[in-house]
Amino acid sequence: MYMARDWKDYEIIDTGGGEKLERWGDIILRRPDPQIIWPLPKESSVWKDVHGHYHRSSSGGGQWEMKKSIPESWSIRYGKLRFHLRPTNFKHTGLFPEQAANWSWMMDKIAGAGRQIQVLNLFAYTGGATVAAASAGASVVHVDAAKGMVQWAKENLQLSGLGERPVRFITDDVFKFVQREQRRGNKYDAIIMDPPSYGRGPGGEMWKLEQNLYPFLESCMNILSDNPLFLLINSYTTGISPTVLENMLAMTMKSRYGGKLSSGEIGLPITASRLNLPCGILGRWES
Repeated sequence: MYMARDWKDYEIIDTGGGEKLERWGDIILRRPDPQIIWPLPKESSVWKDVHGHYHRSSSGGGQWEMKKSIPESWSIRYGKLRFHLRPTNFKHTGLFPEQAANWSWMMDKIAGAGRQIQVLNLFAYTGGATVAAASAGASVVHVDAAKGMVQWAKENLQLSGLGERPVRFITDDVFKFVQREQRRGNKYDAIIMDPPSYGRGPGGEMWKLEQNLYPFLESCMNILSDNPLFLLINSYTTGISPTVLENMLAMTMKSRYGGKLSSGEIGLPITASRLNLPCGILGRWES
């Protein structure tokens, strides 16, 4: 498991009963997590003394119960990187802390490349990987279909003091953007993607990861440079093994470029139990 252990402003305090208790800076939140199927032996006072508690609805979705006032948004730091946070209607805060394991890896790869690296970040959300890559010296193209997420990513770049770095923010359908980049002849040294399990394109096109990820990965091969540095796939789709991602990368990246493959779970440490919480999976190819 690839662990994000270097956080100081974030912590999973405890877990159990389908929920996790987290510290985001000075803000304590209680949220559901489908991986936590073990019981909570005792609900101590710390579980009740929270700023916000997200309750799932039996009919789908859910809502926040705010028990203490919190700012509309606040920020936390990971090393030199800083990120804005705010609770969303879908239980999230705008940041996935486990991804710090990938940020550190890609920053090392970019900084050690000895050349200018062009990075394409697809399904880029609020830009954690974009900020990390830019901080390591890469030029980045950040693509997401949600205008609000792209704006949030711009704010994170500015907050981290990287506003002058060569980053292009694009609000667009990811699949159509990749097709256009191929026609334009644009090339990238590294591609990061975090595709959803399900989704719909602007024309009603249905995306299902199990059916569409491999063809999409193949299309991305057409916009890689002759000397690529890495390709990273993140996934939060339940039921997919990390080996599936590694197999796909073997059939595409390794067969063409050689290099090294790795895959596995990505996770975060739990302070109270000293256990590890699995949060998703990754597949990596690197030169």
